[in-house]
Amino acid sequence: MSPLEIVLLVLAGVGGGLCGYLTGLASLVTYPALLAVGLSPVTANVSNTLGVLAIGVGSTMKAGGQLLPLGRSRLVRDGAVALVGGGIGAGLLLLGGDEGFERVVPFLVALASALLLAQPAITARRGGERDQPRAYLAGLVLTCLYGGYFGAGAGVVFLALALLTNTVGFDRSMVLKSLLLGCSNLAASLVFVLAAPVNWWAALATGVGCYVGGRLGPTVQQWLPQQLLRWAIGLAGFGLALWLGWQAFAPAAAS
Repeated sequence: MSPLEIVLLVLAGVGGGLCGYLTGLASLVTYPALLAVGLSPVTANVSNTLGVLAIGVGSTMKAGGQLLPLGRSRLVRDGAVALVGGGIGAGLLLLGGDEGFERVVPFLVALASALLLAQPAITARRGGERDQPRAYLAGLVLTCLYGGYFGAGAGVVFLALALLTNTVGFDRSMVLKSLLLGCSNLAASLVFVLAAPVNWWAALATGVGCYVGGRLGPTVQQWLPQQLLRWAIGLAGFGLALWLGWQAFAPAAAS
């Protein structure tokens, strides 16, 4: 891998890390960059999964103090659930592939985007925020399993889940999203490394950039109105759902 390609991946990682923290859609930036430097789709996917781990590291080091009021026991519990879910999801992907499931994903991402945008109205209608720990844990398992299995839009899905079932607030949910999806990606990465090819230079370059972007994320978020950021995430999720739907259904229609 040439020095120019490494620089390209670092820059893509910075953009992906910032995008990943703010919208949960890091791979829309990093994965195409990995393909652009000549990696095969499989190697690019695995190397990307390793690289985006650094988003959670960077953002948690920058803003992890916001999570301390949640308590160490809850953070350990949620992290363990995310690790297990991500590992199982990655294992299922290696065993069965993503055929068929890719047709469900656009609807899942679109639903999560709609719930994210509607969350204030839903919360007001049911009389204010309240914790629903059972619904949250069940949703966390499924979200992290999905993150390890397919991953696209997992940040949007988690943010909708957290805001609908917790009273932790929008800003703290953003940091929690980054931490827990990082745990899910860590477990998936360990599974992938054992079973699929990795370009370590590409993963390292992407990871360095993602770390920087992840650290920048909480600072940039402070400059953005919460409502604007909510709509940006929701609309980006709808855009991703449309793109995934085109990828899943257009080839079938053409054939």
